[in-house]
Amino acid sequence: MMRALVFCVSLLALGGCVPTTAKLSPMGKNPSLPTIQQQTSTQRLLQNLPAAERPVPVAVYNFSDQTGQFRVSEAGQTLSRAVSQGGTSILMRALQDAGRRNWFTVLERENLSNLLNERQIIREMRERYLGETKVNPEALPSLLFAGVILSGGVVGYDTSTLTGGAGAGFLGINARTEYRQDTVTVALRAVSVRTGEVLAQVTTTKSIASYAVGGGAFRYVGFKKLLEAETGMTTNEPDQVALQQAIEKAVYALIMEGAEQQLWAVADAKRGTELLASYRDEREGKVTAEEIRDATLKAERRQKKQKKQQKQGKQEPARKVETQPSADASPGSPKIAVVQQLPLRSLQQAVAAAELSSSAPRNPAAGTTDPTVRSGN
Repeated sequence: MMRALVFCVSLLALGGCVPTTAKLSPMGKNPSLPTIQQQTSTQRLLQNLPAAERPVPVAVYNFSDQTGQFRVSEAGQTLSRAVSQGGTSILMRALQDAGRRNWFTVLERENLSNLLNERQIIREMRERYLGETKVNPEALPSLLFAGVILSGGVVGYDTSTLTGGAGAGFLGINARTEYRQDTVTVALRAVSVRTGEVLAQVTTTKSIASYAVGGGAFRYVGFKKLLEAETGMTTNEPDQVALQQAIEKAVYALIMEGAEQQLWAVADAKRGTELLASYRDEREGKVTAEEIRDATLKAERRQKKQKKQQKQGKQEPARKVETQPSADASPGSPKIAVVQQLPLRSLQQAVAAAELSSSAPRNPAAGTTDPTVRSGN
């Protein structure tokens, strides 16, 4: 009995290794408060990009779900979409994160009619109350125009691309674990406003993982005593976060593709060459996205450590050593170094300076101190 319990508990412990996105609490107790969404790895990758030589004005009209799929549940197909319909908002946020707003000037085009209506209201109000017959360019300047239009959308959502599980039971005690993987695909392209040419186009994918672990018991523990118990837990990766990461990766890839085709350039040429080389290796399959992420995190930690050391070096007090002759010392005795509030290295230097500052005469012929000659003789 005990061996079976230990065996099943060990299987359930394997499921405990599955990462969760939130702390579990009993229903109705300690309700979670709204929090600010944590940064994703791809979002940090965009923010750490070096600035561009000149920001590119871009317009995003629509970035929609082009799969047409509905969410499937155990009861059957529902009317809910399988993918988030807020792709345009996610894309505009990713464009602003690129280089911390140093890569793109994002222009509002999704709700352009609302913007034009509001500007028309301003013109009518100024005409009625201020008597203006012409638009004042200082009060209502013209809208900015974009040189590049970004378009695309979610082009694929494949369910159950990878499924599996494991289970075991003994004498009415069992444990099981299951997993499933879905895949979302995003396409993004840049179109020139002047010529209508498609300048660059990229496609990225992101897997969505789901895990389930559970166990139960069904056996007699005594005469007319039946034990029946069951427990389980399921963890699903949020679809919205997976879509966000896929879009952010698409923006990063589009920047690298444009830099490779010399559509735009990085202000730091050396850093830009390094990023472009790593992107080519990832595109050709020489390295994985996980390896690039780990290398980027190591580089960030190294830079923070160097900045911290430089900051500490600037704050280190100046080393000052004052030498004064002692009143009780004989003329032939070395000078005493007066050291106050100095670090250990400065103290050692002061001691060495005191040992070399002896007033014994030197032999001009040899250029060194003559040990046979004493002061006062």
